[in-house]
Amino acid sequence: MLRQGWPKYLAAIMIAGAAWGDLAVAEEKTVYTAEEVSTLLKRLEESESRIDQFEAKLKVLEENQQRLESNDHNTVEFISAQDPPPAPSADSSDEEKSSDAGDFDEFINETEKRWEEQLGVNKDLEKAIKGSVQPGGKDITMKLTGRIHADHWAFPGESPATKAFETGDSNNDTDDRIGFRRLRFGVAGDIKDNMGYKIEMEFAGGNDVEFRDAFLSFKHLPFLQTLVIGNQKRPYGLDHLNSSRYNVFMERPFVIEAFNQDSRRLGVVSYGVSEDQAYNWRFGVYNLRLIQDEGNYISDQYQSEIAGRLAHTWWYDEASDGRGYAHFGIAGTVAHPDGSTGGDAPNNLGRDQNEARFRTRPEARSTSRWLDTGRINGAEWYELAGLESVFNVGPLQLVGEYQYVWMQNEEGINPDMQFHGGYAYASYFLTGEHIPWDRKTGTLGRVKPFENFFMVDRCSGGTGGGWGAWQVALRYSYGDLSDETVYGGIGESVTFGLNWHWNPNARMQFNYIYGQISDRNVVDSNNLTLTGGDYQIVGTRFMVDF
Repeated sequence: MLRQGWPKYLAAIMIAGAAWGDLAVAEEKTVYTAEEVSTLLKRLEESESRIDQFEAKLKVLEENQQRLESNDHNTVEFISAQDPPPAPSADSSDEEKSSDAGDFDEFINETEKRWEEQLGVNKDLEKAIKGSVQPGGKDITMKLTGRIHADHWAFPGESPATKAFETGDSNNDTDDRIGFRRLRFGVAGDIKDNMGYKIEMEFAGGNDVEFRDAFLSFKHLPFLQTLVIGNQKRPYGLDHLNSSRYNVFMERPFVIEAFNQDSRRLGVVSYGVSEDQAYNWRFGVYNLRLIQDEGNYISDQYQSEIAGRLAHTWWYDEASDGRGYAHFGIAGTVAHPDGSTGGDAPNNLGRDQNEARFRTRPEARSTSRWLDTGRINGAEWYELAGLESVFNVGPLQLVGEYQYVWMQNEEGINPDMQFHGGYAYASYFLTGEHIPWDRKTGTLGRVKPFENFFMVDRCSGGTGGGWGAWQVALRYSYGDLSDETVYGGIGESVTFGLNWHWNPNARMQFNYIYGQISDRNVVDSNNLTLTGGDYQIVGTRFMVDF
């Protein structure tokens, strides 16, 4: 900080320096007139006045900073002040002294301008903080999240059977669909000292609002590491564990959705990861009932399961920042449904419905599930085992999964039965990007285009148009839900996908699906029994998340 009288001392030093220069360099004589000294003192006094103003502004700035630092989700990026120019040398000429004075004025003006900019940033942030949603306590953090997926689906190729699967009448065409596939808004954060929370709501159903993730968690626990209590994803099916924000195709494969419909259940689950992040695991206990639109499960029959997953990233190329990696995982569950209730058991009021049922859509967004076992009467236990693998080299990715279910039924009601299926896909970035891998969770990450679409900043300065990231993909999928007395159907499909990533948070997807369904047994409204047929479906999605 500058003190009173500083200008006079500096003037005296400069005059003494000039006199010393007179002795050291005889041929150069510098003579200061009273008028010149008076002018210099006036300039320095003006500079001191400006610096006093800066000190007052700095005090306000420090107070703002203290307030801003109390909010964990709003940070200030301070504009660093430039270093002052070097002091003039003792042998400077009149021209150099004039130049130094000009440089000093320029520095003062530039510094004042930068302080004004910083104050403007602080005011904007303070205004934003006052107008934003904030957590209820200083030891609680909160992050807002959301996603918007807007879809269009068309069904250009249908057979009488697929019409019946969708509409109940083999003569009625399937109508095109346009609307929101997902419209989610949520909050997540930490609670002192080692707790966390997340609540996410789904508004795509219009007036039928549902929750998705809704849980509290305890972190940094011995052995268990992280314990999560609430509605959360069951741990089998890599394509389900991947977020819909990052998946390569618009909809999930037959077997993944059939054996884990809508994925989330009420449960108590432990999550862990090894120190080198080569292994991660999750295991816990879940209720079988999907309660995201009901809010609770009411029954004396605790239909439940024990499920877990162990994932191993056995290769990860650190040198390329993860452009190369390989993953293998195993998952499984032992479930105890209440098959004695049946789907049409009297007086169950929809509460004790048997959860031994597997069904799925045609890997597109249809109204009905085209593959469906119905509620399997007599089901007492079933077990699921799943294998998953990922191999990624730069822009190329290969993924595959296979799952198998064994079901034991009550003797005299239904024989034991088995269902299975799997899928494999290959994807490639035409623009050279790659799909990141999260080693802590064993799931896909967010794609970051080399260059964003629309107007982007150029390294050389200015702005220019970018192409974004372009990705093509091809998937084969198979699911067999027919065995013994159950005719849930056998589905096969090939899906071509094209993804255009505009930036890390927005993209457009296009899917073309050709599929076949067989070994189904559906009686339509015309009393015709239909077992299978071919279909073609085209889908387009615009999506953004934050």
